[in-house]
Amino acid sequence: MTATNLVRRRFIRILAAVPGFALLATRHGQAQGRAADDAAEHLHVWRGAALGADAMIQLHHPDAQVARRLIARALVEISRLERVFSLYDEQSAISRLNRAGSLDDPPAELVMLLGQSEQFSQLTAGAFDATVQPLWDLYSEHFTGVDPDPNGPPRAAIEAMLQRVGHAAVEVDARHIHFARPRMAITLNGIAQGYITDCIVDLLRQEGVDRSLVDMGEIRAIGRRPEGGPWIVGLEDPAAPGHTAQRIAIDNQAVSTSGGYGTLLDPAGRFNHIFNPATGRTSWRYASVSVVATTATSADALSTAFSLLPIEMVKPIVTQLGLHAYLAMPDGQRVELGAA
Repeated sequence: MTATNLVRRRFIRILAAVPGFALLATRHGQAQGRAADDAAEHLHVWRGAALGADAMIQLHHPDAQVARRLIARALVEISRLERVFSLYDEQSAISRLNRAGSLDDPPAELVMLLGQSEQFSQLTAGAFDATVQPLWDLYSEHFTGVDPDPNGPPRAAIEAMLQRVGHAAVEVDARHIHFARPRMAITLNGIAQGYITDCIVDLLRQEGVDRSLVDMGEIRAIGRRPEGGPWIVGLEDPAAPGHTAQRIAIDNQAVSTSGGYGTLLDPAGRFNHIFNPATGRTSWRYASVSVVATTATSADALSTAFSLLPIEMVKPIVTQLGLHAYLAMPDGQRVELGAA
């Protein structure tokens, strides 16, 4: 089982300031200026990739040698976790599981994340489903074939693939993972970037880091900006990629965005990577969905699941978990859910 060779589009960007914040800074005078200078001097940035997505660590630390050591430790951890979750690595744990349909002595991280995936599946009435990988493969093979039907795979082929989809058919315990149906396969690309982000945040916090930002495909802030105030995140406008539609502030929070326009499967842009596990079709219910949560794992999984759910099903989950959700509608309207 191979992964479609696609890289997820970046929907979120960190902004240095927004109108109003600059005015606030001038009122603090020289003290604010010194804080900004100190923040810049103590900033250590790494950029690379994790699980096929652009990645970044903005580490703020007064000791450059310690900062370099922490970034090196983080990179070792990222590499280790990629050997668990990467669909691009044929020897990763998830790739071996998909090939064989079972895996003995699985890594603890895979067991843990599959357990969390099942919790999100139950919370979202099955909208989040790690077993949609066969649908990925079906659409990929269809549209990379010779003279593909622009209407997508035939219905019979989709129905056949749906027999291999179903989160309840993944049997997991600490010693063994097994697919209860033949030729199943999983993808954790809708949650693993968030999970890796959280793992790196935990590593840095254990070393006393209290003001930094980690982005492993999803963004999570540690504390506030070193120069003061929350981190400012720009949410991309789906109708004008590359432009910011809305600015939000996060403080010790994570944010994730899912949008079908970011990964298109066909030249006409009719089919995307957000698969409905009930129908086998791809979804354009929203242009994009952004979720702010306490962890990047939750934000990642729920931005994916909410992309399939009507607003009346999203609202109670947002309230129950104390989230914020930002829904970009196909007609350009934007809906914000969550506490004021």
